[in-house]
Amino acid sequence: MEMTNLQNIKTLAFGPVPSRRLGRSLGINNIPPKTCSYSCVYCQLGKTGNMLVDRQSFYRPEDILRQVKRKVNEASLRKERIDYLTFVPDGEPTLDINMGEGISLLKQIGIPIAVITNASLLWRDEVREDLAEADLVSLKVDAISQDLWKSINRPHKALRLNMVLDGIKEFAEMFKGAIVSETMLVDNVKYNSEFERIAKFLGELNKLDKAYIAIPTRPPTEKWVRPTNEEAVNVAFQVFSEKIGANRVEYLIGYEGNAFAFTGNIEDLLSITAVHPMRKEAVEEFLKKACANWRVIEKLLEENKLIELEYEGNKYYMRKLPGRTQMN
Repeated sequence: MEMTNLQNIKTLAFGPVPSRRLGRSLGINNIPPKTCSYSCVYCQLGKTGNMLVDRQSFYRPEDILRQVKRKVNEASLRKERIDYLTFVPDGEPTLDINMGEGISLLKQIGIPIAVITNASLLWRDEVREDLAEADLVSLKVDAISQDLWKSINRPHKALRLNMVLDGIKEFAEMFKGAIVSETMLVDNVKYNSEFERIAKFLGELNKLDKAYIAIPTRPPTEKWVRPTNEEAVNVAFQVFSEKIGANRVEYLIGYEGNAFAFTGNIEDLLSITAVHPMRKEAVEEFLKKACANWRVIEKLLEENKLIELEYEGNKYYMRKLPGRTQMN
């Protein structure tokens, strides 16, 4: 299937846009809309119209390179920083059979390359080889159990979960760049001990720089999908931290900003708790540095900007999740 005739009307590069994981990211859209191996219930792009597992040629790598170069030059003229060139299309980027060549060509620009993939095709040798030259790869791991995987990710019928998980392990063994994972949590899903299973799997990967816990922040495919509650996010965070290490776990809840930075402004507290729940003792220490008292926390709780949680006898504070205030 050759689709290069679309290259004149298709925007193959966009941005740069702010990204919590990647700083300033220039997006690369190397897949036609909703061409994917999954049809996730939470996808902001709607149901997958073209379910594939066989890789195809969509756009010429030379055309992608040309559009990316133009965008980079435009950003440079406006003095806009670009931290990554990121394959983040309207579908699954590794379905592009020319992806390896595309990455090689883009290397000449001199900006690190990232790929956001659902990881469903990493069991293919050629996919792992194509990704080898990237600098960072983000892998989706929403479920380890068969039933949950099928109900949340709704994979192509040819895919097998054990193949997908084995492919992730093999890729982690050989990849020289940075690997991060993303686990999307959806409300009204019975996770039971799934957090422990996911955390164990991720903790055993040969190399994992960061494990992100995410919630849907944009209108999803299925109307019943909602962002999960703060309690579930906190439990997932604590379980992941035990298995993977607290310094390698963060949550993504739609807030951009100077996470973990203290600039002397009490607003920094909201930036931190948008990424990482803080124990009461840590909050008290933060307030001391800011020359503030506990009344600040009480005010944030009253304004519904912060929420207090308890886990295994300890109190934690995290930023109120976006979307739930409007929905509750």
